[in-house]
Parts: sequence; C-alpha cells; structure tokens
Amino acid sequence: MSETAPILAWTLQKEIPTPDDVQSLLVEGEQPVASFKTFRDSATFTTKRLMVRDAQVMTGKKVEIHSLPYSSINMWSTENAGGMLDRDAEVELWTPPGHIKVKLTKGADVRRIDSLLAWALLHGHTTATMTSQRGRPDRHTKIVRS
Repeated sequence: MSETAPILAWTLQKEIPTPDDVQSLLVEGEQPVASFKTFRDSATFTTKRLMVRDAQVMTGKKVEIHSLPYSSINMWSTENAGGMLDRDAEVELWTPPGHIKVKLTKGADVRRIDSLLAWALLHGHTTATMTSQRGRPDRHTKIVRS
C-alpha cells in the first residue's frame, strides 16, 4: 500500500469525563461511550460515531465539529513501541475520502482506542451497549448485547 498524506490529523491526550455539551449533539438513541482531551478541545466515541470538537485557540468562540460515522471507516491500524512509556502511539483510520491520522500522547492508551474501534466496527455498535461496574465506560468496560 502506498503512503498517502492524511486528510485530517488529531491528537488524543488522555481519557476524560464526557463533556456536558456533547449530549446536545447526539441523535435519538445515541449515547457517549468514551471521551478524550485533544489539543484544543475533546473527542468523543459514541455508539454511532467519533465526534471531534476543535475550538478556536484564542477566543474559543468558533467551534468546528468533525463527525465520523463508524460505517464510513473501512479499516484501521494502531502502532506503538509496545513499552509502558510509549509516547509515539498512533491510530490510522481509512475512509472513502482518505485516511485520518490520530496521534496519542502518553496519557491516551492505544489499546483502549483499539478496543473502542473494534467494538464499534466489528460488534454491531448500533445494537450493543457498553456498561461497567461503575455505571460508565472505562478501561474495564464489558460489552453487553441487547
């Protein structure tokens, strides 16, 4: 496969509680699953898509929201050095218009992202729910078929 430039690039820093304003962006039946701090704002995996919010740095008044439905992801790959102190992990998502590069800083677990993508793309994300012992998704989340 030839190397092509990504059409978008995001950086996930660490897992965070889902921002309050995400709820107003969801459609009926859609639920937030996990959220991550990004360089400027946040990214949220939902039961239907990956949403990335990008607020303007200086004023924060202009907000761009990228919405990537899981159905548009054809393939993904994860890459890391395999060590506990890995600072160069990344995920690549291939979509019909091109591929998206997601860089992960030390605080974002590449295996957690890989697990979220596998759940969303391979296990019928529209008919499954994620639950945890604490009532919210976390790295110990199990998938429950509905």
